Amino acid sequence: MKHIHHIAITVLVASTVLQSCGSSRAEEEERKKAAAEASAEAPAVDAFPLKKEQLASDIQIPGELIAFQHVDIYAKVSSFVKKLHVDVGTEVREGQLLATMEAPEITSQLVTSESRLKSFEAIYQASKANYERLLETSKTPGTVSQNDLDVALAKQRSDLAQLDAARSASREITDTRNYLEIRAPFSGIISARNVSTGAYVGPSGKGSEFPLFTLVEQRKLRLVVSVPEQYTSYLKNQSQVSFKVKSLPNQQFPARVSRLAGALDTRLRSQRTEMDVINSDRKLLPGMIAEVTIPLAGDANTFAVPRSAVLNSTQGTYVIKVVDRRAVWVPVKTGSSSSDKTEIFGDVKEGDVLVKVANEEIRDNSDLKNVKQADI
Repeated sequence: MKHIHHIAITVLVASTVLQSCGSSRAEEEERKKAAAEASAEAPAVDAFPLKKEQLASDIQIPGELIAFQHVDIYAKVSSFVKKLHVDVGTEVREGQLLATMEAPEITSQLVTSESRLKSFEAIYQASKANYERLLETSKTPGTVSQNDLDVALAKQRSDLAQLDAARSASREITDTRNYLEIRAPFSGIISARNVSTGAYVGPSGKGSEFPLFTLVEQRKLRLVVSVPEQYTSYLKNQSQVSFKVKSLPNQQFPARVSRLAGALDTRLRSQRTEMDVINSDRKLLPGMIAEVTIPLAGDANTFAVPRSAVLNSTQGTYVIKVVDRRAVWVPVKTGSSSSDKTEIFGDVKEGDVLVKVANEEIRDNSDLKNVKQADI
């Protein structure tokens, strides 16, 4: 009986051990199966290898079209408008007569100056002839004293000086009379007329509050743009840009950078940049607002990533790097951007694997169970 009892105990222990081993194996298999199911159910995380590339983009900046030359024309002397030869919209050439003025007092001054000039010319001719006769006579010894000869020479020089002064005064009055004819300083178009025939005009603030005419050059324009500080390095002399205007939305116009201010505006922190625009067909008008497209050619040695790969959180700007199937937040700074990519600068190198769509749900140092890597 003791032997039978011992055998029964041995069988019971062996059965318990076998049952325990089977249970452990089953639990291990269930754990593995659950882990596989969890990995399969985890959302896929798209990733891509980082590589260097040149990012080409552009920016749109508002600009203004202004006349290449613009001038307000005033009367030089106080006078009356005798006749107007042009009106608003008249296209004129350089030197063309715009208006004729009249000032009777200037005409009188001119007549007086011409009379004085003729008088001094006669006096000078007489003193000159007198000196020449004395000089010729003095060649005979004892006929003319040296003192008389010196006095005659001094009189001739004095009369010559007075003649020169009279000539200068006459030229001054003649030049003043010439100002009674208002002529175009350059070719352009009359954009404003503020007087009528018979009006009393004069220099600015002396009879004329407004100019007689406003003349603008229309066949050549200036496109003026204030370029923000961060984009000034992209523009140099002769850089090509393009622009559009609201009146011709389907037409794009080319322009080249002609002048750079070379300094930033202290208020706007931008650089004044001017482009020359040839406007032979006169489709464009001075004063138009233009939308200027400036190309931004990036550096070929920078990293450009999809915009979705950059995470802008309350703590800063990051990209999420995949390291041993774990998420690592890497702080970066962004550069220029295009429609779908942006430049990044930070502790990253070529070949690093980054998450394509970064979001705050992917926590720092969290496990990434289902990573799908693709090239971009």
